[in-house]
Amino acid sequence: MTKAIDVAYVRYQVTDLATAEAFLTDFGLTVVRRGDTELFFGGSGPAPFLYQAVLGDEPRFLGAGLRVESSDDLAHLSCMDGSGPVEPTDAPGGGSRVRMRMPDGFEIDAVHGADQLRKLTESPQGFNTANQKRRVDHSVRVSTGIAPVVRLGHFVLHVTDHDNAVAWLTERFGLLASDHLAGPDGVSIAGTFLRVDHGPLPVDHHCLLVLGTDEPAVHHCSFEVAGLDAVMTAHDHLLDAGYQLDCGVGRHLLGSQIFDYWRDPFGFRIEHYTDGDLVTAVHRPTVFAGSAEDTTQWGAKPPKEFFQ
Repeated sequence: MTKAIDVAYVRYQVTDLATAEAFLTDFGLTVVRRGDTELFFGGSGPAPFLYQAVLGDEPRFLGAGLRVESSDDLAHLSCMDGSGPVEPTDAPGGGSRVRMRMPDGFEIDAVHGADQLRKLTESPQGFNTANQKRRVDHSVRVSTGIAPVVRLGHFVLHVTDHDNAVAWLTERFGLLASDHLAGPDGVSIAGTFLRVDHGPLPVDHHCLLVLGTDEPAVHHCSFEVAGLDAVMTAHDHLLDAGYQLDCGVGRHLLGSQIFDYWRDPFGFRIEHYTDGDLVTAVHRPTVFAGSAEDTTQWGAKPPKEFFQ
């Protein structure tokens, strides 16, 4: 079975590239390639790019990319229903891809061979807890400002057939369920958190969440920053810049991330996060039956319709 290594990037269509650049720069991304009809944005981590903005006549989510282990994986995927051929990609980093189309129309790329950059990422200050004092002879001095995005952590899809979408993704990428969200009846499964399978090695609790709804759409994409100070200084910076806060700051129940959600100028939800769970092959999924409000352990609670 083909197995994804990690989530690679997200792709959005926007109606104004200058507006997209202004917001995403304030959000902590950096332009790594500029064209007349598209912009590629990267972070401080090794990925050649994390976000592609494509100029179009209406804002919409185009799709996402996941990294796979080998060119043989691409060849295998190219033979499956809904797949295009193995082709070179002209995106930053190069490599090859197979572009596949999900039943709801999202374009999901399998990518291999893209150059991974050697970048140094910011380390957060040591955190002095009551039982562990790691910061000695150093004071915390942070200021409001742009917090560099390190990496893409996950994205969330609304799909019209939850079970079919999960089967499509697991068949092609070998993803594993980490947790489930129960439907309104408390029994059926309406959402599934999916992670890559690295066996005994720790991986993020999820790289993707699939939610069954009436209309196919993206719910949000989520980017990891260096730590809690980065989340909070970015929060203040985006508020000062006049952007729309969606929900934050708080800590999730499923995945444990400290989150901060914003709306970009085109209405898309985008998240900063830190301190997410890592899981291994011993992890077993649970089924959560509760409202969106109940998924926050502390801090800002999303409205009941948050996942709808």
